[in-house]
Order: sequence, then C-alpha cells, then structure tokens
Amino acid sequence: MHILLTRSLENCSEMIIKFQSLGHQISHLPLLNVEKLIYDEIDFTDFNGIIFTSANAVKFLNLTDINKSIKCFCVGEVTEKKARSLGFQNTFAAGGNVSNLRELIIQNYNSSTGQLLYVSGEKISVNLDQQLLSEGYKIKRIINYRVNHNKNFDAKFVNELKKNMPNLVYIYSENSANSFLNFIKSHQLEALCMDTNLMCIGEKASSILNEIKWKKIFLFNPGEEEFLLYKI
Repeated sequence: MHILLTRSLENCSEMIIKFQSLGHQISHLPLLNVEKLIYDEIDFTDFNGIIFTSANAVKFLNLTDINKSIKCFCVGEVTEKKARSLGFQNTFAAGGNVSNLRELIIQNYNSSTGQLLYVSGEKISVNLDQQLLSEGYKIKRIINYRVNHNKNFDAKFVNELKKNMPNLVYIYSENSANSFLNFIKSHQLEALCMDTNLMCIGEKASSILNEIKWKKIFLFNPGEEEFLLYKI
C-alpha cells in the first residue's frame, strides 16, 4: 500500500519506519512548518501544573527553571513522550483531543491546588483555558509557537505523486487539512484523488476536505494509524 504522511519528520519518523517494516511504500509531505515565538518570562513557581496541547509547545518552552515533578497534562501520547524525554515525571496523556484533555485535568487536578500554566500554539481549535476558567480553575495561557503553511514543494516529488497517487493519506489537524486542500488545488490533483482513502482526526478536519471526491473518509484517534490499515 502507498501511504502519504503529512506531519513533520520529527512527529512521524517512527511511523515511517513501522509502516515500511510492514512492506508499505511511504511518501512524506510535511504540510506545515513551525515558528518559535518569543513570550514573556515565566515565573514557574506561580504554577502547580502545566498543560501542553502539542509536542511543539513542549519543544519551544524554556524548561530550565521548571519543577519537572509537577503534574503535566498532555493532549496525547506523542506530546507526553516529548515531555517525558525532557524530564517531566508526573505526566498524564489524553486520547489525542482537547475535550478528553479537559476531562483528564478535571479528574486529576483540583481547582484549589493552584494555578495552571497552559502552553500552546497561536491558533487553537478549542478554548481550553476559557473552559477551565468556567470550571473554577486559575489558568494562564502562554503562546510559544506559530504554525505556517508550506507553499513550496519539490516539483519532482509532485510529479512522482501524480504518477503514483497514495492509497491512503493521514491528516492530523484543521490546519493540515486546509494546507492539503490548497496543495491539491494548486497542483491540479482533484481528479486523481478518487482512489485515495482519507484519514482525518476529527470531523472539522474532514469537512474541510469534503469537496474533494475521495474513495472513503475515515475518522481516527492518534495511535490508531496501524489498526486502520486493516480497514482498507
């Protein structure tokens, strides 16, 4: 099977190796690039818990002065793995979406425990901080990165893709969905997608790509990628 992965190499290298070991052909098209943003200096002693909604949020935070034993809430396993690799010891991972993350925090962190630090990108799909404020939590949001759409793609790669369209594409966010839609249109790939299966995280991402005629559209949660191969 020919599979197209669209995350950064850092976030999908293990999956590339895994899928190749299963005999699949892998193409890699990173749709987004990440830009670190400057943020105000943080006094970590003001916080008794920290929330990360992506691995990038962990990557671009200066962790020199933070107590790595505080409760650390991560949106999913990839984010948790990044946090643990940088020394966080008391981590909790949700099922890859912010709604689950909210419930995880409510179940494992009492609002009276102290203020939470919420670290995220510039654009968010769910106002997690506002939701937690309404539940009585004290929370401060820090924005430490911005996601930009890749616009320049290797012409040779695009031509090879046209000759051998993937059987399966994984899309991990609304941002990625918008970027992939632009990629398809700018390279006149619409008519070539009819035999491709689309895997999207969440209905919002899939709805963006609904105007393209796909063989089938599937919704999935992080960690289900390999399992979904057997549905095709």
